[in-house]
Amino acid sequence: MTLRKKLKDQRGFNLIELMIVIAIIGLLISVGAIGWGAMTRAGNETAAAQTLDRIRTYQAQYAARNRGSFGNFDDLIRVSGLDENFAGERPVVNGYIFTMTVEEATDARPGFFSINADPQVSEGLTATGTRHFYTDSSIGTIKATDENRPAKADDRSM
Repeated sequence: MTLRKKLKDQRGFNLIELMIVIAIIGLLISVGAIGWGAMTRAGNETAAAQTLDRIRTYQAQYAARNRGSFGNFDDLIRVSGLDENFAGERPVVNGYIFTMTVEEATDARPGFFSINADPQVSEGLTATGTRHFYTDSSIGTIKATDENRPAKADDRSM
């Protein structure tokens, strides 16, 4: 048997077939990574909106116990059972930065709080979310915007 005959009878993949299989696997992985990122962003956005709703409830409970005064994140952790990940001035939870402003009550006006939830990274492949959320003590809903800026009271409701 000649060498040429032996090489023709060998079974298996040649280099071109192997490269095509690797290219297809790479394509599937890239499509899956994009889908995974979109799913992660959607989950972070849902978690941020639910968290704002929970904090609003905790603030109402806190104000009922404290003569209309609202608490900061640390107060809500200590008294209302807010997750300890919210400790500090600007906690980052599930890819969102939460910012709370609390104003004490005066003779002229009641106490007030507002909370913003903004994505830690809002653009690109590593985005943790694209929507910005807002709520405060004077509205009964959560406001949201898709624009790359913090949400505010006059944005549309969710």
